[in-house]
Amino acid sequence: MKRILIVDDEPHVIRVMRLALENAGYSVEEAGNGQQALEKIRSNPPDLLISDIDMPRMTGRELCSRITEEMPDRKFGIYILTARAEDEHRSWSRAMGNLDFLEKPVSIRRLLGRLEDFFVNNRFSGERQCHPSR
Repeated sequence: MKRILIVDDEPHVIRVMRLALENAGYSVEEAGNGQQALEKIRSNPPDLLISDIDMPRMTGRELCSRITEEMPDRKFGIYILTARAEDEHRSWSRAMGNLDFLEKPVSIRRLLGRLEDFFVNNRFSGERQCHPSR
């Protein structure tokens, strides 16, 4: 069973995503901010991370930077969940591989399709995917 870590400071977002993902057969863990997520990732990396950007204590951007610093060879994918998927976010994320954006509000059907594509084909299917700069 694939394990997904959802990081968001909005409990209702986590609740809706958890229900849909568990019903689809995924194991789900949650964290309310980037710091909590980093602690969980250090002890047991997920198969996939879904993180909001704007959160207290440690933002999604800071979380991704710390993951890249501490785990340069990470295997798990990262989806950035945000209502703000402008170019400013693409610029900081270009140096990180295995990362894609999901725009809020997220359609559960679309999310499940993207996750299936990621796990089955081992690739992101979104338009905003980022590969490491060369």
